[in-house]
Amino acid sequence: MIVKTLRDIEDTDADVVSDGWRSRRLLLAADGLGYSFHDTIMRAGVQTRMQYLNHVEAVYCIAGEAEVRNEATGESFVLRPGTLYVLDDHDDHTFLARTEVRNICIFTPACTGREVHDENGAYPPPPE
Repeated sequence: MIVKTLRDIEDTDADVVSDGWRSRRLLLAADGLGYSFHDTIMRAGVQTRMQYLNHVEAVYCIAGEAEVRNEATGESFVLRPGTLYVLDDHDDHTFLARTEVRNICIFTPACTGREVHDENGAYPPPPE
């Protein structure tokens, strides 16, 4: 059994802060589950274009309001608490935080811990 709290990982290598967001990574590749579990906060007004070429991500909004736009289709979706979206086709997308937003995110394959977006908005592939 694995039991962790946010307090356990705050200010550790699993607490990643970047431009406009903070990702508290509660489960990582080292936990051996095949997925990682992140509690992520996006600052109000932050707009980020991303495309996870090496991962599939599921995002569940638990606080705030945002918009996610599928860059291939032009479709936009409003995100509020209780909304889930999944980037199941390595979707090129833009995330706009209208307010501060808190999301629970699951990545597969699992992230190792210190990933930040590269110039394409992706995380690097996991190590072999």
